[in-house]
Formats: sequence, C-alpha cells, structure tokens
Amino acid sequence: MTDRIRLAHTADLSPDELTAARALLDDAFEGDFADEDWDHGLGGMHVLIHDAAGLAAHGSVVMRRVRHAGRWLRTGYVEAVAVRADVRRTGLGGRVMAELERVIERAYDLGALAASEDGALLYTARGWRRWEGQVHALSPEHGIVRLRDDEGFVYVWPPTLAKALDPAGALVFDWRDGDVT
Repeated sequence: MTDRIRLAHTADLSPDELTAARALLDDAFEGDFADEDWDHGLGGMHVLIHDAAGLAAHGSVVMRRVRHAGRWLRTGYVEAVAVRADVRRTGLGGRVMAELERVIERAYDLGALAASEDGALLYTARGWRRWEGQVHALSPEHGIVRLRDDEGFVYVWPPTLAKALDPAGALVFDWRDGDVT
C-alpha cells in the first residue's frame, strides 16, 4: 500500500480519525500534548497521511488573527504536526507542511507557528523564518500581554512577507485558552 494523503476540515473527520490523530500526537510528544494543545489544532484544515500501519503523520492549520504594525493579518496558524516514530525522517513531515503551506498561501495573509528546537529544523528548511521581535497575546483580562517564553520559538511564512515584517513591531496574537495565564 502506498501512502495516502488526505486534506479535510475538522468537521469532515470521523471520530476514529480524530482519535487516531490525538493518539499520534500524544505518542509523538511523549505525553506532553495537553487537551488545550489538541483544542488549538481543531476547527481548521487537517492533513493526514496513512500508510499500511495506520496514521503516519498529521498537521493542521487554523485561523488566527495577528496584529503587526497597526494591521490585523488573517493568519494560518500551524498546529499539531507529528510523524509516527517508525517513519520519522522519511519526508512525511515535509509532505504535511507542503499541504499546509498550500492552504496558507491560498487562504491567509501570513503563516505562523511555534516550534521546538527539533521541529524548527523542518520549518527553516522549508523557508519559515524565526520571528526575531516580541510576541504578545491579547488577553481578555489583562489586555496585551508579552509572551517572553514564546519569543525565539515563533516562525512566520511565506518568506517574502516574513522579510517585509518589521521585527521592531511586535506580533500580537489573538487570545486562546492556555496561552495567557
């Protein structure tokens, strides 16, 4: 059986597909994938790659608003990217990202994501640029709150827009549960 790739909205995924994606993420993140992390990856487009053993890779892109230099940008935010351990480093992560980037390119002003040091290698190889400026979120209780722990881990895409953004101007992300305490 050859790998099958599927692009589908959360609403079009079966309960079994959602359960398999969550299990893949729990395994890939070794138990460090919280319910809030899962929730952040829902409500948008998912890429699923299946092989003979089942779900081999997953990623999603969801809508977020990001303010930069006085303008709110419709942002495709990449979430929940994982590849099953036995097929890592075989190109599946790149295939997932290619589909997510296609969605971002056609539907959003900007792509953004937060990456671990290991994950950053995949994204930078694909042209994602690390955001060098400040990162904030718009909290319902505290207004604009700086997210110092996220700085240095946020990446933006496509490369042409990423280069045009001014790192002296902060990125202010819309609020979601789990981001601001």
